[in-house]
Amino acid sequence: MSPRSRKAARKLPEIPEERLQEINQWLIDQDVDDIEVMVSDFAGIPRGKAMPRLKFIESLKTHGLRLPESIFSMTVSGEYVYRGLVPVTEPDVLLVPELDTLVLVPWQNEPTACVICDAWYANGRAVTFNPREVLRRVVSLYEARGWRPVVAPEFEFYLLARADEPHSPPQVPRGRSGRVDTGVDSFSIDGVDEFGILFDDVYDFCETQRIAIDTLVHEAGPAQFEFNLRHGDPLSLADQSFYLKRLIRQAAIKHGMFASFMAKPYPDHMGSSMHIHQSVEDLETGRNLFADDAGEDTELFHYHIGGLQKYLPAAMPLLAPYMNSYRRLGPGMSAPVNTHWGRENRTVGLRVPMSGRESRRVENRVAGADVNPYLAIAASLACGFLGMVEEIRPSRPLRKSAYDRKSRTLPSHYLEGLEELEDCEELAEVLGPEFVKLYCEVKRLEYHDYYSVLSPWEIRHLMLNI
Repeated sequence: MSPRSRKAARKLPEIPEERLQEINQWLIDQDVDDIEVMVSDFAGIPRGKAMPRLKFIESLKTHGLRLPESIFSMTVSGEYVYRGLVPVTEPDVLLVPELDTLVLVPWQNEPTACVICDAWYANGRAVTFNPREVLRRVVSLYEARGWRPVVAPEFEFYLLARADEPHSPPQVPRGRSGRVDTGVDSFSIDGVDEFGILFDDVYDFCETQRIAIDTLVHEAGPAQFEFNLRHGDPLSLADQSFYLKRLIRQAAIKHGMFASFMAKPYPDHMGSSMHIHQSVEDLETGRNLFADDAGEDTELFHYHIGGLQKYLPAAMPLLAPYMNSYRRLGPGMSAPVNTHWGRENRTVGLRVPMSGRESRRVENRVAGADVNPYLAIAASLACGFLGMVEEIRPSRPLRKSAYDRKSRTLPSHYLEGLEELEDCEELAEVLGPEFVKLYCEVKRLEYHDYYSVLSPWEIRHLMLNI
């Protein structure tokens, strides 16, 4: 049965006239006459269109915002997968803006606003391929059991100098003193200050777009930094993360640089991760369910970790979505190679930070910065959810280095991760079977595209030598 023929999961939202007038007046007050409407594709790239204010308001009344459904079957290189899940005729789906995400676009020369949309079929059923809908599905499963998940993502990225030639290796930019970052400035305040003017813009942009930045640190790589977001609702934090990655890239461009969230841009330096801190509250009381009155770990906390340990290998295509993602995962590079867990132990895949009863949480250190934030958060929460439902007990916490452990290993290759996801019915049921099937097909096409290109190593060592 096709996605369009099934009974609607939710009613197609209607926006009250009072709310429409409020939005229109806000746009007029901000002197905005251009609005960008967007959704996230599988790669986390914003896809959408721009339009005048009056067209936007009229479209809200008539559900006139549309995009081809095929944007959810597109590879990062621009190819499409159909094969029955998404029709080759590329019909439109309806875009329904989430008006709480309507914000100004501070880097545009003219007053401009943007908004994140949900995607719907005309029969009133949400598009299950939409990454935002995948995350909403997972959160709703928690809520059905009286639980509320809470997350706090952390994003690492590199600042890169603009290269004169396309496809040149990444170069380290110079700071405002003219100094080239050597990559030995972990947690250096002076290292952050070198790019202070750029980060002043990032903070201003975040304030404009209502992104709750927590901290900024210099990481171990040359011109590598990390922004942390304040903990909160997963869908809201995913929206903020979606905006944040775009915002940082735009701020870098403004200052003559590029920002890269690629997992491993430099072979000899640390990779860039997206750490996900996650906990679960009681839906009615807001109490953290991971610690009891005495501050001790609860059974649900252990089950959550057990689920992450069991199902993270199958979730790898959403946490390490490209061949390059696997270059980041290796001993001694502050990246995990297995799903062992421990307290205050950064060698494990699942770290429990020092925390009191209210802030007890687990940090998933597996995901790279190259992920789609909606899908990475959904996958991580889905694994923990399955552990809580299935009452999966974790291993003993590890007090020593996990790098030399051969147990609880993660997939070592892109295709191995895809095979595990395709074979995991439990995870597919939580994320959505149709989504998982299409996502895996997109990822296989991306791998075929990657594998068809000669590498620099082949050209250098094989072409003229054998």
